[in-house]
Amino acid sequence: MTNIKNMITKDAVLAEVLKTEGAEAILHKYHLPCLHCPMAAQELGELRLGQVCEMYGLDIDGLLKELNELK
Repeated sequence: MTNIKNMITKDAVLAEVLKTEGAEAILHKYHLPCLHCPMAAQELGELRLGQVCEMYGLDIDGLLKELNELK
């Protein structure tokens, strides 16, 4: 069962999300472009998951569901 205190939310910073084992594969599955963008590499500590999903029209609900199933 997922601990609500440790849930990944749309406000999670990408650098923190990437610390979760398996998260990078899920982010790739949803075609999150920021993982390999040279500019974003400098901003991973500031970019929030919800911001990136909104910018690129990604399914934030599905992404969060899958990421939180990892925990």
